[in-house]
Amino acid sequence: MLLLLRHGEAVGNAEGLLLGRSESSLTDRGRLQVDRLRSLVAAKGPVGRVVSSPLERARCTAEVLDLDVPIEIDERWTEIDYGRFDGERLSEMPSEVWRAWRKDPGYRPAGGETLLELGARVRVACEELFSDDGRGARAGQHVVVVSHVSPIKAAVGWALGVDECAAWRMWLATASMSVIGWGAGTPVLRCYNVVPQEGRAD
Repeated sequence: MLLLLRHGEAVGNAEGLLLGRSESSLTDRGRLQVDRLRSLVAAKGPVGRVVSSPLERARCTAEVLDLDVPIEIDERWTEIDYGRFDGERLSEMPSEVWRAWRKDPGYRPAGGETLLELGARVRVACEELFSDDGRGARAGQHVVVVSHVSPIKAAVGWALGVDECAAWRMWLATASMSVIGWGAGTPVLRCYNVVPQEGRAD
């Protein structure tokens, strides 16, 4: 199975910023979230591979998880490039920009990336992981991918066979787990946006 983990809370998340390719460290709360997330991953069974986005908040999440597997970096799992809007406050984003993004998956912010381009790179990564029976995410051990909100939504969209606009109907928490399995020749969404209980100490 493919275990998709969103990174723990980063400083930019806590400040209400639109975080794309901008680097942002995990907060103390984010590290605690990842500590709790470890138990959810462990409950799924043995992990054979850990893949991470190259951005610091994802790499640090993978390190804090400490799954005793070398961390592979894959650029395809990096967050979407918001271009000129990267690092802007969500509350201050122009309403016409949100309308353009929601209406057109081919909308490109200046210097940024479209949802179609994001979907294309994530789709290739997913197809590789599920390409062969007995290997990758179809092996006896799971593949953990530590990524960001947009690539994870794109992977879920791939599993469900829906287009990129479906991402606007999904909400994904920091330090959450979504799982894609395989069945009857197609990917199957096993769970989405699962988070550990806040009160857990393990």
